Amino acid sequence: MGIVISGVILAGGANKRFDGITKATIIIDGEKIITRMIGTLRDLFEELIIVTNTSKEFQEFSECKIIEDQYKNAGPLGGIHAALKSTSSDSIFVFAGDMPFLDKKIIVDQIEEFNRNDYDVLIPRVGELIEPLHAIYRKSVLEYLERFLADGKKMAVRDFFSELNAGYFRIHETPDALKAFTNINLPSDITSFNH
Repeated sequence: MGIVISGVILAGGANKRFDGITKATIIIDGEKIITRMIGTLRDLFEELIIVTNTSKEFQEFSECKIIEDQYKNAGPLGGIHAALKSTSSDSIFVFAGDMPFLDKKIIVDQIEEFNRNDYDVLIPRVGELIEPLHAIYRKSVLEYLERFLADGKKMAVRDFFSELNAGYFRIHETPDALKAFTNINLPSDITSFNH
C-alpha cells in the first residue's frame, strides 16, 4: 500500500488575461475545465480539494473539499500551502486549474514513481520543460513552505522546490503527453480547443 495522496486543483489566480474570469470555469468542448478535471481525478483520489478564493463558483462540486488561501496574493504557493494545511493525507498531487486534458495513465505512473522514492516533491519533465503544477508534494514540506512564504521575497514555485529533495519524473515527449500538460493561458487558446 502506497502513501495516501489527495488530489488538489488550484482554481484561484488573478486571471488578468481573462478579464477576471476564473480559468477553471471556462468551457472546453461543452464542459467546464474543472468538471473535466474532476471526472479524471475522482477515480484516483479519495480526497479531492479545490483551492479557490471564489468558493461560490464551485459550490456544485459537493464531493470536493473547497478551501481558500491563507496567504493571499502568494500565487500557486499559497494554494499549495492551503492544501497541505487542510489535508490529513501524507502528500498532495497538485494540478493547475487550467489543464483540461489530464491523462490518467501519466498521473498513475507519477504516483508509482513517487511511492518508490523519498522525494519531497516529484515534478514531471517533458523534454526540457518541467511542470510544477502537475506535481506531488509531501506534507513534511509544510513547515519549510510556511517559512518561505513568511519571508515573502520570492513566490515562484521553482524557487521553493530548489531547496527541497526534488525528483524529476521523465515523460517521453509524445503528442499525447504534450496535450496532457496543456494549460489555457490566453483567450485564443480556448478557440483552438473548442471544435
